[in-house]
This record gives sequence, C-alpha cells and structure tokens, in this order.
Amino acid sequence: MTKEQKNEVIEILKEKFSQYNNFYITDTESLSVAQVSKLRKACFNKQVEMKVAKNTLIRKALEAIDAEKYAGIYDSLHNVTALMFSENPKEPALIISSFRKENNNEKPVLKAAFINGDVYAGNENLKALTQIKTKNELIGEVIGLLQSPAKRVLAALIHHHEKQTAAAE
Repeated sequence: MTKEQKNEVIEILKEKFSQYNNFYITDTESLSVAQVSKLRKACFNKQVEMKVAKNTLIRKALEAIDAEKYAGIYDSLHNVTALMFSENPKEPALIISSFRKENNNEKPVLKAAFINGDVYAGNENLKALTQIKTKNELIGEVIGLLQSPAKRVLAALIHHHEKQTAAAE
C-alpha cells in the first residue's frame, strides 16, 4: 500500500468515525470469504456499514480526531479488524449474535464497542449490548409512563362524572 493509499483510507475512516456515534470493532479472522460476504449482507440490510481496515490506519484515524476520546479502543486493535458503523447502538450486536447462532460458533468476536462516548471492551459485553435501549425506545417508554397517570386521572374523572350523573337522575 502506498502512502497515498494509506492516507486515503485514513480520511475515509475519519469521516466514518465522525459521522457515527456508535461503532463496533470485531475480529473476523477465522471467517471464510463466504461468511464475510454473508455478514456484510446482514449489515447492509440493517443499515450498518462494515469496513475492514488495517489496525494501524484505524488507530491513526481515531488519533487524528480525538486521541483521548478513543483511548479505550486502542488495545482492541489487533488481528483482523472489521468495523461496524451504525446509527442504532445495538444493531451491530444483534447482527453479530444472530450470525453466531446461525453459524453455530463464537465468530465474529467482539473486540470492543464504542457507544455514544462509552467503550465496552471485550467479547463478554455482547449480550449486554444486544439489550441496550435505543433513544427511540427510551422516548417511547417515557411517553408511556407520562400517558399512564393521565389515563388513570381521566378514567377516574369520567367514572366520577358518570356516578354523579346517575345519582342526579
């Protein structure tokens, strides 16, 4: 790879890291070409961008943006690295989980995930990451909680009104 090509890759990666608040670092080393294609397709279907790049270039891209912010990630950059970029913080975790189930093995390995500024390093975090609540899910829950007391109040008022109306008749 020429210096120009390397710089081009770094620029592309910087763009992706800046664009997405969430990315996963996975190890796809022992996957066959067919499996990697299948994984890419699963990502594509869920609006998750998958990029395979050299660890040194990934690190240079992260350091160029904010060396401190991404410090927890650098230890994960070894072996073959496939990055998964996603707007939805848990989508890559769901893709990895279902891919493992389908293929009956522990690959791809989750090396780390970067979710809204927090680093989750290590494969043991995968299950927890599949259960992260997305912003929309949290908003839905809050709206549900806010609506429920109002519904009870309305129901009580209606019931009270009906009682009074019945008593007056």
